[in-house]
Amino acid sequence: MKIEMIETFPLRIPYTVDGKSEPAAWGSGNLNATDSLVVKVTTDDGIIGWGETFGFTAIPSVRVAVDKIVGPEYIGRDASQRELAMLEIQKKLHVFGRSGALMYAMSAIDIALWDIAGKSIGQPVYKLLGGSAQTHLPCYASLIRYSDPELVAYNVKRSIDAGYERLKLHEITIEAVAAAREAAGQDVEIMLDVNCPWSVREAIDMAEKFRPFNLRWFEEPVWPPENYSGLAIVRKQGRIPVAAGENASTLMDFQHLLEADSVDFIQPSPAKMGGITELQKVFPLAAAHNATVMVHTFYDGPGLLASVHASAALGGGKSLIEWRSFDLMAQLYGDAIIPKAGHIAVPQGPGLGLEPDMDVIRDYSIDL
Repeated sequence: MKIEMIETFPLRIPYTVDGKSEPAAWGSGNLNATDSLVVKVTTDDGIIGWGETFGFTAIPSVRVAVDKIVGPEYIGRDASQRELAMLEIQKKLHVFGRSGALMYAMSAIDIALWDIAGKSIGQPVYKLLGGSAQTHLPCYASLIRYSDPELVAYNVKRSIDAGYERLKLHEITIEAVAAAREAAGQDVEIMLDVNCPWSVREAIDMAEKFRPFNLRWFEEPVWPPENYSGLAIVRKQGRIPVAAGENASTLMDFQHLLEADSVDFIQPSPAKMGGITELQKVFPLAAAHNATVMVHTFYDGPGLLASVHASAALGGGKSLIEWRSFDLMAQLYGDAIIPKAGHIAVPQGPGLGLEPDMDVIRDYSIDL
């Protein structure tokens, strides 16, 4: 079973929040849409697997990496030899760096190869990873950054009304977080992701101000994100549990992050850090350092499915799934993956368990 063809599909799907077009939270141009890059891998015996790379403004460079650099290294390889391919291609391309577009490209292809592996024997990926008794995983609603406290409170209430008992903010002001806690009450878990804005000293000062809001975790408070020793200081002095890892790339990054005693919750992103092949290794590493894996899943395609399968099989019943809390104009899997009552179903079909809607891929593809 040889890898015969690798294709890329850049997508841009508009979104609203409760039917309203909200200001864009990230990027520029007030773009109310999510960009993603879906990757299709086909074997010589006709089995198709689907993967996904990290999106946003990285897509043009990642597409070049898949089409021109990484993808050709996979063509002709045995599709079942995922670990060997990951090691050999990382070694061959390490001179270009061990993060960014090249690793994102390898991640997408690796996810597709796991999809192929499951399909080839008629089993879901979570069973290839050891199996699971969980048919549904708890989710938290991951809100975009609104900044306006009234909008924050409105969307917190909307998530709670949809059945979520946990939610994550991307706010960076005391006023916005205070509004969220007031709207949520004291029984709802609130996590806060601030996306690496502050020095260590600033992060400690902000942690002191955020402490009254009883945050479940304080995510990526320090710039640069690889300042693991600084993150450890914030964890100790800020006295709020710390989460990080979506910007870590290789397994070695996660080892360094954990050895620095930097986190309570570690957040590998399979669409960025090496796909399922590398993701599966983080779970035992985290357990050895008394940290809980909360896979980063701010996407809704094969990367999300990869996270669900890995969390079900390897999370020990502790992992939560991140769900982007806005309304896409189209879903790659229709209604099949949308959480209900704050829980997401573990797909039971072979491979990743769901097939993308080719009409969505056709209708929302963009030229780069």
